[in-house]
Amino acid sequence: MAQKSRNAGKPAGSRSSGARSASAHGRIKHSNKKPARVPDNKPTSQAKPKQMAAQPQPKRPAREGARPDENIPLILEAGYSEQYRLIDSGLNEDGQGEKLEQYGDYLIIRPEAQALWPKSQNQSLWHKADAIFTGDVEEDGMGRWQFPKGALGETWPMSLLDTDFYGRFTSFRHVGVFPEQLAHWQWVAAQIKAADRPLKVLNLFGYTGVASLIAAQHGAEVTHVDASKKAIGWARENQELAQLGNKPIRWICDDAMKFIAREERRGKTYDIILTDPPKFGRGPNGEVWQLFDHLPTMLDICRSILSPNAVGLVLTAYSIRASFYSIHELMRETMRGAGGIVESGELTIRERAEEGPLSDKQTGDMRGRALSTSLFSRWVPK
Repeated sequence: MAQKSRNAGKPAGSRSSGARSASAHGRIKHSNKKPARVPDNKPTSQAKPKQMAAQPQPKRPAREGARPDENIPLILEAGYSEQYRLIDSGLNEDGQGEKLEQYGDYLIIRPEAQALWPKSQNQSLWHKADAIFTGDVEEDGMGRWQFPKGALGETWPMSLLDTDFYGRFTSFRHVGVFPEQLAHWQWVAAQIKAADRPLKVLNLFGYTGVASLIAAQHGAEVTHVDASKKAIGWARENQELAQLGNKPIRWICDDAMKFIAREERRGKTYDIILTDPPKFGRGPNGEVWQLFDHLPTMLDICRSILSPNAVGLVLTAYSIRASFYSIHELMRETMRGAGGIVESGELTIRERAEEGPLSDKQTGDMRGRALSTSLFSRWVPK
């Protein structure tokens, strides 16, 4: 329904204010201006005014048949590349959790509520950071970036799974990409490669479009939906940088719930549906999305628009006070009678340090501490 603020966005075809442009050859124009404080809304869990209560969803008929088999808990761990690495995490001197990550050429420090342990690396390594997010540590709080080594441009080039895109400093601590999703992206790429036909992929709450670009690059026909005009604009910039302008991607700025309801009425179907909704958000016309109010209806409609030979339905949930069992059992109820299997658990990233007292090179330990980032549930046919 609402924009994917962790999950943020903009009008289709528009370019966000201050964003850097890229030529067809991928040359980036950097600016020394400080990033504008424009909300990216990713996990949009802004305080909800009383008058903005979500509308009750029409009751849909209960699904019948046996529930799918289950595989739980399943812990999906993001891999590493030269472009992304979780270096360290832990409590700072104020007792607040934070993490040190490498994004492309930059070392970045951001708040991390899940990091409840002591840091393992020397503080001198943390002092090498190029950017530090300060301000409100809540997911919905606006803050600002500090650049200890000098001002940086709003964007910088990155690449994951051979797909180019922009990292971006936003006022909600996010940087335009969620690397823990690598596990899902690799799964999607593998399904597309293995298929004997072009697969149709629907990416709901698609944010800046990295998942959509990866799917398209591997041969899928992609429909990308986000209610934020800014995010759609950013996604198009990423498409330009990735030189994927000739790939079949529909960029749609719309309320996700309204879009899938229309697709259901039209009889449209998709082989893979990715949905990564925020806890709270708004659609382009003021529609209100509340995860716990709308998720059952959204998943049920997604089930209806899966193709007869569907490959999978993937749900990721961030910033909610719930067990993965909650969305796991909801997914199994949603997919009654469909057969297959529902796999649920958590997405994680492991620390990997290449220098310092507990570096991989010195200890030989390639299994650093795992940082939990989100819950997920995935239905797949057997």
